[in-house]
Amino acid sequence: MASRNRGTPGTYVRRSLVLGYLFFLVAWPVALVVQHTFAGGLTNLQTALSDPIVTHALSLTVYVALWAVAINTVFGVGISLLLVRYTFPGHRILSALIDLPLSVSPVVVGLALLLAYGSNGGLFGPTLENAGFQIIFATPGIILATAFVSLPLVIREIVPVLQEIGTEQEQAARSLGAGPWQSFRRITLPSIRWALVYGVVLSLARALGEFGAVKIVSGNIANQTQTATLVVEQKYQDFEQGSAYATSFLLAFIAVAALVVVTIIRPKENSDGN
Repeated sequence: MASRNRGTPGTYVRRSLVLGYLFFLVAWPVALVVQHTFAGGLTNLQTALSDPIVTHALSLTVYVALWAVAINTVFGVGISLLLVRYTFPGHRILSALIDLPLSVSPVVVGLALLLAYGSNGGLFGPTLENAGFQIIFATPGIILATAFVSLPLVIREIVPVLQEIGTEQEQAARSLGAGPWQSFRRITLPSIRWALVYGVVLSLARALGEFGAVKIVSGNIANQTQTATLVVEQKYQDFEQGSAYATSFLLAFIAVAALVVVTIIRPKENSDGN
């Protein structure tokens, strides 16, 4: 019974359509980037990594991504617990707002942050600048924009797991005298660890590749606020395609490597019953 659909013509057609869709939309374009990166051997990579503009952009991108992921991890877990474990007025509104970064263009996100924190007419910008703290056209603004667009990825991985495990074990732990922190550390966190890890990896991949919001709030200043995605655009427009391909490859390689590592490790942990 389990194999009644195996090998039927319809099954092969569906598989072919899915594989063809993924190949032409994802695999082939990414493969072309890799092909063009290594078309002349390691020349493009060496050229890109010897360019101070590219190396500064890569280091800034990693720095911003790590900060954004750290912020999303803390607030992602907190908001997930708030959504699943508590009922309060505005619960559905908060849940809908969390998906806002996924449905709104990143350019709109960048413009909204510019209006809120910009020094010229921003709601909080002038006050913060008078206190010596610049957000827009500086690293804090890039971190804010990157954290904003990638926050839902952590929450939407954790929420279903929290709903599935329920509250019985946490209530039992509290009845035995465990405090909220002990209950979270010993019961909740081990239960959501893989959802959290996968959400963090997705958030990291999204943070590394953010372009629209970052372009608005960063000012795109070379060797100051220019991230790797902005360098790719600049190099390509300046007919330095080799550096553009190499930088794109490095960004894609980091993101794909992180996803592959998590995918390989996760089943091993699950197979041990953990």
